[in-house]
Amino acid sequence: MKNFKLNLPLLSALLYTASQIFANVLSTKIAVLPLVHLAVDGGTIIYPLTFTLRDLVHKSLGKNNARQVIIIAAGLNALMFGLFWLVGKMTPDPSWQFQEAYERILLPVGRIVAASIIAQVISELLDTEIFSFIYKKIGDLTAVLLSNLGGLILDSFIFGLIAFLGAMPFATVMEIILANILIKLVISFLSAPAIKLIPRTVSFEEI
Repeated sequence: MKNFKLNLPLLSALLYTASQIFANVLSTKIAVLPLVHLAVDGGTIIYPLTFTLRDLVHKSLGKNNARQVIIIAAGLNALMFGLFWLVGKMTPDPSWQFQEAYERILLPVGRIVAASIIAQVISELLDTEIFSFIYKKIGDLTAVLLSNLGGLILDSFIFGLIAFLGAMPFATVMEIILANILIKLVISFLSAPAIKLIPRTVSFEEI
């Protein structure tokens, strides 16, 4: 541990992937925001960080590696639900009384995971292209703010409609989408300066 040095690019990639997975499980809870009284899925408390975390990966490891992290996170989300489904189908022990609770909480994650994967891949790849273009023209902080803005709005609409439309009243679905956008905007704005903590370790052309 004497020569230990925290690998910030690796940490960013791991936190990005973990946040994607955590958000999908947390999204099975629909809560009400205080003050504004809008419905919001629980995953929104952590998911907005993924936009800035992806930008940290992009700046430090380059566009191609950022794209790989996006695809790997999507694959791990799909694997997570596959394991939830497989374990759910296993015959429960007679002494275990929570099979119904397991199925009611974790198996609906499938639709949320599907919505998340579609929204994530589309919005994050768009985020990647916007970040790359603006970074080269203006700089990293502006690139984070503008790329996150485009990505989070697109992500919120795609995710909200696929995950909840038909399962909840349309007005509630639109509340969730609006709450997602508002929360993501705030967290994105607050987390954006973190881009200054990550040094660029790839060539300018790789961004």
